[in-house]
Amino acid sequence: MLQLVIQALGVFVSAMLRPFVWIKNWFTRRGLIIKTVLGAVFVTVLFLYGYFFWATQRWINFNPDYVVAYDFASKESPVAGEPVAEDSPNEGKAGTVAGRAAESGNCKRSMVVDVTADLVDLNVNQNAWISSMILYKLGLFGIDWDNTRFFDNKASFQRGVNQAVRRTAIEFVDTLGRIRGTSQIDSSLQSARGKLQFDETVWYFSLRPFGPKTPTPSFYRSAINDLRAFNEKLAKCEAVFDARADNLLQFIDRIANDIGATSAILKDRSEQYNSGWFDTRADDRFWFAYGQLYGYYGILTAAWRF
Repeated sequence: MLQLVIQALGVFVSAMLRPFVWIKNWFTRRGLIIKTVLGAVFVTVLFLYGYFFWATQRWINFNPDYVVAYDFASKESPVAGEPVAEDSPNEGKAGTVAGRAAESGNCKRSMVVDVTADLVDLNVNQNAWISSMILYKLGLFGIDWDNTRFFDNKASFQRGVNQAVRRTAIEFVDTLGRIRGTSQIDSSLQSARGKLQFDETVWYFSLRPFGPKTPTPSFYRSAINDLRAFNEKLAKCEAVFDARADNLLQFIDRIANDIGATSAILKDRSEQYNSGWFDTRADDRFWFAYGQLYGYYGILTAAWRF
């Protein structure tokens, strides 16, 4: 019996190795030019896979308590967009704050905008944006990585953070970045919103439609510049930020709806994909929800101070 098992194992191993032996024999019979070209292709593919594995497994500056570094507690009023008084040692406090604020020409930056820009920076500058990498798009032998158990957790987390950022960018344009939602829309916020809504999976080239493309990270990096440009204008009192209580309540309501949609997805996954043991692919949903809450944690903490 043992001998039959060993023979069967030998046949199996031989069958598995046969394609590689054939490739080796075919390669050794080729000329120098073909060997060089194929060798370069092999090294390129090996490098791409090595970088892909490294990028998906290394999480740079991931910190569940990242909000502490902002030290929001020490940054009290005025709220975003209001004049900031410059300290003057020769003046008393009473009756001089408004005057110094008016003379300074400086207004308070929006901490919500700062946090939003920093979250995008975490996704595309401090880390590689996984969802648009060519090997992520190719999948595992044609199978979408999201449908496997491997190398997709970081991509799901990044998309979750991006979901929070997208929702916030919409609120910047619709309500927070203009007086009572009726004044002119700030061009920087408008540009940032459009870029952050861009497809999350675009690489440098596409077949549908055919031709070169601007990859997703480039749009998101440009959105960072737009958000920071708005804050620079706000700091110079050249923009508005409508930090009213009803805007905050509306913002929280929209976030609650967004999180509620994710909760519904989790509920459906737990009910429809339970095979009696545990769902080995629910990690994608978990990491998306984690990323979404990770983003909203900083955004909402900053929103209380606007």
